[in-house]
Amino acid sequence: MAPDELQSLAETWLADDPDPATRDELTRLIAGLPGTAAELRDRFAGPLTFGTAGLRGRLRAGPNGMNLAVVTRAAAGLVSWLAAQGGRGPLVIGYDARHGSKEFAEQTARVATGAGREALLLPGLRPTPVLAYAVRALDAVAGVMVTASHNPPQDNGYKVYLGRELGGPGGDGAQIVPPADAGIEAAIRAAGPIAEIPLGPSGRLVDDRTVEGYARSAAAVLTADGPRDLAVAYTPLHGVGGATLLAAFEAAGFPVPAVVAEQAEPDPEFPTVAFPNPEEPGAMDRLLALAASSGADLAIANDPDADRCAVAIPAADGGWRALRGDELGVLLGDHLIRRGVPGTYATTIVSSQLLGRLCAARGVPYAETLTGFKWIVRAAEDLAYGYEEALGYCVAPGMVRDKDGITAALTVAELAAGLKAEKRTLADRLDELAIEFGVHATDQLSVRVDDLAEIGAAMTRARQAPPATLLGAAVTTTDDPANNVLTFRTGSARAVIRPSGTEPKLKAYLEVVEPVTAGDLAAARTRAGDGLVELRREIAAALGV
Repeated sequence: MAPDELQSLAETWLADDPDPATRDELTRLIAGLPGTAAELRDRFAGPLTFGTAGLRGRLRAGPNGMNLAVVTRAAAGLVSWLAAQGGRGPLVIGYDARHGSKEFAEQTARVATGAGREALLLPGLRPTPVLAYAVRALDAVAGVMVTASHNPPQDNGYKVYLGRELGGPGGDGAQIVPPADAGIEAAIRAAGPIAEIPLGPSGRLVDDRTVEGYARSAAAVLTADGPRDLAVAYTPLHGVGGATLLAAFEAAGFPVPAVVAEQAEPDPEFPTVAFPNPEEPGAMDRLLALAASSGADLAIANDPDADRCAVAIPAADGGWRALRGDELGVLLGDHLIRRGVPGTYATTIVSSQLLGRLCAARGVPYAETLTGFKWIVRAAEDLAYGYEEALGYCVAPGMVRDKDGITAALTVAELAAGLKAEKRTLADRLDELAIEFGVHATDQLSVRVDDLAEIGAAMTRARQAPPATLLGAAVTTTDDPANNVLTFRTGSARAVIRPSGTEPKLKAYLEVVEPVTAGDLAAARTRAGDGLVELRREIAAALGV
């Protein structure tokens, strides 16, 4: 695109941009042409696409960024689409502490009221699970959560939930799925100039009783008379989950968790972590130090919008060990099965195979879905539990039809307290499961790229020249081009490869299963660990990364 064409596009956008800050930003870039041509070309390469994860992108001026202009058009498209579906009821809106979140939420409310629809704003910074809960509790037609979850500080996003009327089977209060995403995207494209989008008042604040109702309902997920003697160390990672989690723990009767002081308050810069994601190396260092110094039994972290939950436990060497998402996922599933919670237990094609084997052994219905909670919660109308390996857990689908890091934290605390009363630990329960079903060791090969074309090239290489063997055994290959998922499997190993849906990453989900022979669990774990190292090498070679 030539500099003069870029300038024309930018000036047209500039004339319709309602935000003085991004107008100034764009004005400086236009004035810097031709030196700023590459930057402008990137910003005008195309609009952010509204998909099943809504919108997510960098905070910056232009159509390929998160800004007030993009959000205004997104809100107009959403409200128009809701009207076209005949959807009734209010639009409920929540937001986190990221840069721009409050302004984006209030603008969404003004667009809704300008179109004649009631808009309800959650009162202040709230976690994503509270928004998902409010969609159901307030019988809303839909919900919007302004958050980029665990993305870097320079990002923001826009997630949409549908209420009972439009959500479909299992979708009351769940994230959108096709074809709703395409319909909303088309309505966004059809929205006229921003200056012509009518704006009304900034909505009505949701009563505090709804937020308090979330904490009470979360506490009610647990067995009322179970043990509560448990020392917990906790961090919200500079996010918005802290106050809600502490209220839920109090309502459930647990002692007040010790909180990492430097990470206790919401901060959009996330100053103490490189990435505000508890899966990232180093993100939980302060939490583990607090757990050690405070004599905690359990360490818990939420991501910044508190829809994910990470857990660490004391290790045999005296330190602390973070549980993998699959380990916690199976622990929670096993706990709910032992409690007799009826219904279907679900996970995704990239999670460990252990939950399916556990359900088969216990005679419990099991379902497997594509990645993403929008699919997990629709796995069955009688869903009892769902999880994905990326630290997402739904332990109370009748309350929140999405991943919920706060009810997950309560449930693992209940499990740990019950085991502590028996003088046992989560590690002991993991050992029991491994002895019964074999060691299911999982890991992930994750490759972050600057150029998305690299992901397509790697997937093509693996499809055109798949490995004939893995860990010395013959491979069967399953290719799902429609969902861009490639699976290599042997009797004891599996690799599922797919691009990330929210980040510029290629991911391979690895699993090695080793039976425990002659009661030697340590030897089985060593074999599984060695197998994972080799499997990672073999899959990296197949992908050419």
